[in-house]
Formats: sequence, C-alpha cells, structure tokens
Amino acid sequence: MSRIIAFFNQSGGVGKTTLTMNIGYQLADLGRKVLLVDMDPQGSLTAFMGLEPMDLETTIYDAVVHQNELMLYQDLHGMDLAPSSIELCRAEMELAAALMREQRLKNALASASESYDFILIDCPPSLGILSVMSLVTATHVMIPIQTEFKALKGTELLVRTILEIMQVANKKLKIAGMVPTMFDGRTTQANQSLESIKAIAEQVGPIMPTIPRKTDFANASQAQMPLALYAPQSPAVSVLKEIAVKMDTL
Repeated sequence: MSRIIAFFNQSGGVGKTTLTMNIGYQLADLGRKVLLVDMDPQGSLTAFMGLEPMDLETTIYDAVVHQNELMLYQDLHGMDLAPSSIELCRAEMELAAALMREQRLKNALASASESYDFILIDCPPSLGILSVMSLVTATHVMIPIQTEFKALKGTELLVRTILEIMQVANKKLKIAGMVPTMFDGRTTQANQSLESIKAIAEQVGPIMPTIPRKTDFANASQAQMPLALYAPQSPAVSVLKEIAVKMDTL
C-alpha cells in the first residue's frame, strides 16, 4: 500500500514544489518506487521534471475531471510523474456540481497506488477543491513553512484547515511533519521564525530538518534536475536525504 503524502501550504513560494521533487528523488535513491503528482495548475513540478505543460495533450486534469485513465510519464530522474497544466484551473468550476468530487483524485490514483511505495502530491497554493481533493487522497500531509514572519501569519488557518479535513473528510490523514524552508541563520527574523515554527509543530506534529536558503535550488530547478544531480556537494542534499529517511519510516 502506497504512502501518499500531500505537500500543502495555502501560501505560494514556500518550497512545496522543490521539496516534492527533491524528496521524491531521495526516496527513489533509497530504492523506493516513487510517483509524483502535480495538482498545481501552474505546472511548476511538471516543468521542473523536464516537461512543457503547454505541450501535453493529457494531464491530471483529464483524470480528475473526465475520469479518464491516469496518464503517467515514466522514469524521469528515476521517478514517474502525473503532470499538470493550466487547464487544471477549470476543474474547480467544472466540478462545482459533481457528486463526490473530493474523491476524484483518490479514484484516479486507486490502481496506481498498488505499484508505488510513495506517491507525492504537489498541492496548489490555495484552499480550494484541488487542495481538498489532495488531502482527502493522502495518507499523510507534509507542511513546508518559510522561515519568515509573513509566512507564519497564515499558519493558524492552514493548521485549522488540515485538522478539519482530518475530522470530517479523511479521518486516516496524519501530519507527517512541518518543514522549515529557506532558512538563513544570519538573520534574526529567520531564527525567530524557526523557533515559532518549532512551537507550532509541538502542537500538531513532528518538526523536520530545516532546509537552508540556497541559490542552488533555483538553479537546479531551471536546469530541470534534482539538487542531488545538479549540485551533489550542496549541504542541502544531506538535509533532503535525512527527511527522506524519516519519511521512509512513516
């Protein structure tokens, strides 16, 4: 049975997509069979993995809206991918009156879940149906939080939303952990924010190792490569590997 992990935060720019790709790669490097699912209409994960979203004829949109067979692109850096495109923006409107719409992604992944050790879902930066659909499907949720004051302001709403999903829509959902991201230990704000994130994590779930702020991440994404392939000597690689090892024990 797959461990299905949704990387979720309603704020953009906190590192969800980067974590999904790089932790997926580290899990694959441990010998695990990994499927990445891009549920963000921006298609950033799809692009980071080397595909052009606008060129794809079939994406996750077709699986969740039209209930077509899931299209997977295989062996991209040792992982498989269910890609996205801007067309997914229409899903919320088109599924407005659909019965059991929250189950659409879970149904789409039902057959694939038997073939993978991990399915990692890159959620959109919103609290809409695509995120709810992802959280209903997941066995665990991973919460990336940027170590800046402005990123903490919506954390209470974020946690409350996840707890409501756990109480009403997916009682089996567990919080895998919070991941502090983009940490710059030279700044007072980053250190204070990190302490605040740790305090929040004490109430809802484990705290994961802190991801440092490194330009290598942006460069690796632009090169459409996991960090471990682009800059194997980067100190962030060992942090990503440590998180993957922790996730492997879920």
